[in-house]
Amino acid sequence: MGGFADKVKGKIKQAVGNLTGDKSLKREGQRDELKGKVKGVVKDATDAVKDAAEDATQSVKDAVK
Repeated sequence: MGGFADKVKGKIKQAVGNLTGDKSLKREGQRDELKGKVKGVVKDATDAVKDAAEDATQSVKDAVK
């Protein structure tokens, strides 16, 4: 499941947990939301590394010309 979906799922579980007084469901929702946030950060970092690698490759190609 994607980061956004995990965050939404987590928020829904937290809301249901709050409404029903189910502390376990609320905690599970908090974990799901955190997992979604972490996935987002990892994806952003991965994209940044890929972009930097592409820029470096292009710089080397330009320097060789």
